Amino acid sequence: MDHHSEARRFASELRRIIEKLAVVDAPASELALAADAAKAFADRLEEEFPKRRSWYEAAEVVVSDEPIDVTRESPGGFFDRSPIIGLANPLAAPVSLEIVTDETGPHVEGRAVFGAAYEGPPGNVHGGMVAAAFDEVLGMAQSLSGQAGFTGTLVIRYRSPTPLYEELRFRGWVERVEGRKIFTAGTCHADDRLTAEAEAIFVTVDRERFEKLLRERQAREERTP
Repeated sequence: MDHHSEARRFASELRRIIEKLAVVDAPASELALAADAAKAFADRLEEEFPKRRSWYEAAEVVVSDEPIDVTRESPGGFFDRSPIIGLANPLAAPVSLEIVTDETGPHVEGRAVFGAAYEGPPGNVHGGMVAAAFDEVLGMAQSLSGQAGFTGTLVIRYRSPTPLYEELRFRGWVERVEGRKIFTAGTCHADDRLTAEAEAIFVTVDRERFEKLLRERQAREERTP
């Protein structure tokens, strides 16, 4: 039994539950049974099993010259636990990304179908989820510069409603690099209709700054009961 495939399978079933809870009125008795089972499993996770290494403990790839594994299908890949595309993260929205090279050059292409759990305006995706998806799309795109950094600014322009239950196509690319700043842009379409576009500036970080963030994260975790 493979840990990565089972973690992804479990996360997939949790996403199904989240989607159904958004649209189904289950009887209170069923909800009580499910809540009891969920609590029992959460207690076991908390009390019986050691914590895994954080996915950021592989973060040396972020601040080195080595290629970053951005493949969603790669077991244990860098983005496997991303809150947007991580197959092993039940919080993740159903966004799939890949790096493509065509006549326009290298860029990122994404596909997504959002369900009721992500609804904002009636029948349409919550604007915050659109922004989060763009942050991930452009975050992958900025790695095409040969550098890597953190989001400095992210500007979203909502051009038309972004529909639920329809395939959305994201595209992201690098526009230019100025010193530590990586300028990116992207679009989201439903069929041929532009629903949103984005611009983002990513700021590169050095190893010392990244390691400081890791130490701060560890200190907060140690203070958490």
